Amino acid sequence: MILVDSSVWIDFFRGKETIQVETLGRLLGEQLLLIGDLIIAEVLQGCPTEFEFNSVKRLFMNLEIVEIGGVDIAIQSARNYRYLRSLGITVRKTIDVLIATCCIENGYSLLHNDRDFEPFVLHLGLMCVIDL
Repeated sequence: MILVDSSVWIDFFRGKETIQVETLGRLLGEQLLLIGDLIIAEVLQGCPTEFEFNSVKRLFMNLEIVEIGGVDIAIQSARNYRYLRSLGITVRKTIDVLIATCCIENGYSLLHNDRDFEPFVLHLGLMCVIDL
């Protein structure tokens, strides 16, 4: 299963031409895609109009929605963050730690366009659809 990060959705809705957006476009009608509850919040909060907000929300409601957090993921996220810090790597956003950990723990692949996930690939086994 593939979880699509907000970095790809935002580029998709802005009409950017990236390999990740192209991949998302191809997968949208062919495969069940996952979206996380926190990713929904990240994308929707950036919608400038009520019309866009409702259009994006409608699209997201047709995807499989997964809960990113929860107690177990929160604790494992803290472990993963601390481990990366011990290697001298600081992840800038807690939400990225939660998303990466959720994917690792549930065996999801991540479609993203955010270099902040790379330490999770290199050191913690995060599977990605496209390597940056």
